[in-house]
Amino acid sequence: MRWLISIVLLLQGCADFGYYWHSARGHLAVMSQRIDIEDLFEDERLDTKLRERLVLVGEIRQFAVDRLSLPDNDSYHSYVQLDRPYVLQNLFAAPEFSTRLRQWCYPLIGCASYRGYYDEARLERYLEKLKAENLDIHIGRVAAYSTLGWFDDPVLSSFVYWPEHRLAGLLFHELTHEQLYIDDDTTFNESLATAVQQAGIELWLRSRERFAQLDRYRRWLEYRSRVMTLIAESRTELETIYAQEIDAEDKRLRKALILDRARSRHTEIARAHGIESGFTDWFASGLNNAKIGSVGAYNDQLPAFRSILRAHDNDFERFFDYVERLARLDKPARDLCLEAWLAKTPETECRL
Repeated sequence: MRWLISIVLLLQGCADFGYYWHSARGHLAVMSQRIDIEDLFEDERLDTKLRERLVLVGEIRQFAVDRLSLPDNDSYHSYVQLDRPYVLQNLFAAPEFSTRLRQWCYPLIGCASYRGYYDEARLERYLEKLKAENLDIHIGRVAAYSTLGWFDDPVLSSFVYWPEHRLAGLLFHELTHEQLYIDDDTTFNESLATAVQQAGIELWLRSRERFAQLDRYRRWLEYRSRVMTLIAESRTELETIYAQEIDAEDKRLRKALILDRARSRHTEIARAHGIESGFTDWFASGLNNAKIGSVGAYNDQLPAFRSILRAHDNDFERFFDYVERLARLDKPARDLCLEAWLAKTPETECRL
């Protein structure tokens, strides 16, 4: 309730009060449905498969604390059954000739490059406004999110039946946000959480002696890395075109050609790696600036964080100690340090 009260107090007179009120109500509606997992276990009518998955969540949760130095709190000790396969939808928007995402700023958590909606009708109304501005739009369905420690986040039906490694990765990702979150730096936050997610999955599978699955996961990471490179290259090509002094129709034509080429190149990458699904639907459902930009938010600084983790010998306590000191730098210095980690020269720019 303190989160809702803070929102109301901070937004007196705010023109976007309706959106924040919708967000607060939507979130509290989810939180109000929480049932303690231990109480569920006492119910003999509990579905056997759900019981097994919740036991697995407990094992993953303990591994996150013991091995990954993630918060030992009350998150993921309760369960919520949703009435749809996602909890909310995230909106991303970018200008027609830029992959730089629009930013929205929020009380308590700062600015982010997305805007979440529980209410589909409200989302549709806002989309009409954005379309009138001729923006590129991408909508992503969200299975889970972190409240950054303001609430005890529950296990949701939207992800509880995911394959084991994906379930583990999601919990590692969201708990990382509870461990460390910087206002106004989506790329830092998401790249850090994705780095912990990837390394955590590998350690989890090894701890369970799932070596064949670990080998498949590493091959999938190779495919994913190649796809991320493709998206980054396409983004650079787009920005080069957008910076040129040519007429709008020429830019639109060249933009379409770049996006078409990206789809074809992905098909080749997927075939080379023996991947049948992966990002296939993501590419096939249409590309635009907002979609391309949304990927960068989760990946641009990912290799740097993976390098930092390796340099600390996968000791997550030392890793988080370093990253927390890094987070205290102002953004320009922080970005320079992460760039230096990518170049394998952190001693030149990382003065912590």
